[in-house]
Formats: sequence, C-alpha cells, structure tokens
Amino acid sequence: MSQFKKIVLAYSGGLDTSAIIPWLKENYEGCEVVAFVADVGQGAEDLEGVEEKAIASGASKCIVADLKDEFVNDYVYPTLTTGAIYEGTYLLGTSMARPVIAKAMVEVALAEGADAISHGCTGKGNDQVRFEGAVAALAPQLAVIAPWRIWDMRSREDLLDYLAERNIKTTASATKIYSRDANAWHISTEGGELESTWNEPSEQAWTWTVSPEQAPDKAETVSLTVEKGRIVAVDGNAMTPYQVLTHLNERAARHGVGRVDIVENRLVGMKSRGCYETPGGTVMMAALRAIEELVLDKPTRAWREKVGAEFSHLVYDGRWFTPLCKALLASAEAIAEDVSGEVVLKMYKGQVTAIQKQSPNSLYSEEFATFGEDEVYDQSHAEGFIRLYSLASRIKALKAQQK
Repeated sequence: MSQFKKIVLAYSGGLDTSAIIPWLKENYEGCEVVAFVADVGQGAEDLEGVEEKAIASGASKCIVADLKDEFVNDYVYPTLTTGAIYEGTYLLGTSMARPVIAKAMVEVALAEGADAISHGCTGKGNDQVRFEGAVAALAPQLAVIAPWRIWDMRSREDLLDYLAERNIKTTASATKIYSRDANAWHISTEGGELESTWNEPSEQAWTWTVSPEQAPDKAETVSLTVEKGRIVAVDGNAMTPYQVLTHLNERAARHGVGRVDIVENRLVGMKSRGCYETPGGTVMMAALRAIEELVLDKPTRAWREKVGAEFSHLVYDGRWFTPLCKALLASAEAIAEDVSGEVVLKMYKGQVTAIQKQSPNSLYSEEFATFGEDEVYDQSHAEGFIRLYSLASRIKALKAQQK
C-alpha cells in the first residue's frame, strides 16, 4: 500500500470507524490518524465521550466541528427552496448532510497538512460517492482510503473480534438490530426486520415520532412566517434556521408527523428500504409549498417542480460541489423572491395540512375567482381564448376530414 504521513478519518465513534483507526495505523506504517467528528445535530448522546474513544483507538487527536447552523442554513434551507424530494417521498436527510461534513473534513485535512482522508462508507452505499465526489471537487490532491473496499473483514463479528484482539473497548455488540443515521433534519433506520419488504415496521424502527395512532386526539396549529423562501419565524417569534428546525421537530414529532417507509433506488444500482423520520422538515416543506400556491404562476411553478426533481437527484447522487448545483440553486433563489407570507398549519395524527395562508405577493384574487356575481371578468372572452387554444387540434381534425 502507498505510504501516507497523516490521514484524517471521518469518525463517528461507532464500530466501523473504531476499527478503522488501528487498521490504518497497521496498514500504513508510521502514519498519524486524526479523527474528525462532525456535529450536524445528531444529538449529545452520540457525541458523548467521542474524543476519548478516538484517542483510545489510536488517533493522535480528535477534532469535533460544530456544523449545525451551517448545515441547516447553507444546505437544508437552499434545498427547501428547490422543493427537492427524492423519488417523491424522501426528504434527503442523510444526503444533505454529507457535503457539509465532507467540506469541513477537507478543510481540516488541509489545515493539518494531511495527505489522505478516510471514511467508513461501505462499497454498497451512496455515501462513498458523496464523500469522495466532494473531495474530488474541493481537494483532488488528497488521496482517499475506503477500508470497506480493501480489508478482508466482512461482518460486525469480524470487527468486534479485530478490536478485542487489540484490547480496544467498544460499546457495540454483535446483536445490533438496525443501522441508523441522525442529524438535525432527520433520522434514518435500516436493517433488521426492514430488510424484508413484507414486514411491517415495528415501533422499534421509529425513534423520534410517536405513532399516529398514539398521537394526541386534539390537533395543534403552528404559524410560520416565510421571507423569500426561508422560514424566519414561528408563531411570530424570530428564529435562526436551526432553531426553527429543532423547534418544529419537537412539536411535529408529538403528532407523528414526518414518517415514511420507502424502498429507494440507490446510486450504485440496488434498492434499499428505510424508515425515515423528518417531523419538522415535513412541516417546513408544507409551509413553503402553500405560499408557492399563492404566488407562483402556472409556468413558473411547473419550472420550480422541474428544478426540484433535478435537484433531488443532484443531492442524492453527491453532486453538490458542481456548476449544475450553483445553476439550480440560482434558479430556485430567483423563484423564491416572491415566496413570502404567513401560513398556519394543522398537525394531527401523522398529517400536516396548511389551513390558512396569505402573501403580499399573492396572485389569488377573490374578485376574479368568485362563483358569485362579479364586475371584473367578462365570461364571453373565454370563447375566443378557447378557439385559439384549441386551434391546432381544430386544424388537425379538419385535415383528417378532408382525407
């Protein structure tokens, strides 16, 4: 194997990355391993003791970066303006977090004078592409080491045995049921009974939200203020993007909002099943779409939907640091110029519904839309419009009759 002086590892403190640290030191003799931990809002419990774990596993030091505000402000909010939903259901929770983590890891690698980065992504998943695509775009001079594509270990049992042989302690066990990934936006759950698509998820598969059946029998409403496609206040109280998200997560989770159980197409070609919980994000997405209904004309809304569909694949496929990303975000930002107003949403038994909405830029006119008598719309004008609108069909039919 090539020799490296210093390697920065994307470290979580879990079983995989705990084994990777000693493996790197053994297979790249004399190298220094710096553990990099990204705090993207996964929770204090996941970060507890992480520095001590890294050092105990053989890292020379552990750097913990607080990326929560940057994640929500610079990645989640821009994605929300595009309306991106992957394959119609997935709100891109894991996908959106990867570029902010990869960017920070590259910055640490450059500051530390490292010549390589490493990650614990498997060869089956999407994250390997997201991390390595970001490195290629930001610092192509850095080598990438992906142990799961190199070493001969193939199971949790192999990793546990490897650590036991080296007297490295871990809280992991061979009986782990699920694979989970959490950040401020969502938590994903895979594995266990979910590997069979015929199994209904047990309540163990859900961790943030209550089941809709157990949710309160009384609905709760929340008012969101939107300015240019960004939610800036909740119930009249100004908040930062991260504060908005965490506040709505708590309230929406109580009502079972934001659960999805989906089978998605991974970038590498296989399908995978996951249970995803995005309580606050589901409310935020509903609010923005409600304002769009008022302010976007038909062709602009259709274009925004195309931008959202394209952006969902871009984020999922790990292409954030590309010219296309800049172009799509610029388009979404231009559309969002008029997306301002206030929305009241009702959360009840797993559902969120916009029940009141208003905007200073609204194109809705009660005068024109009324079923009652009006003084602004001449219905006779519709005849000429319809004749012109259907002209191509009329000409085609006349040609057919002539034949």
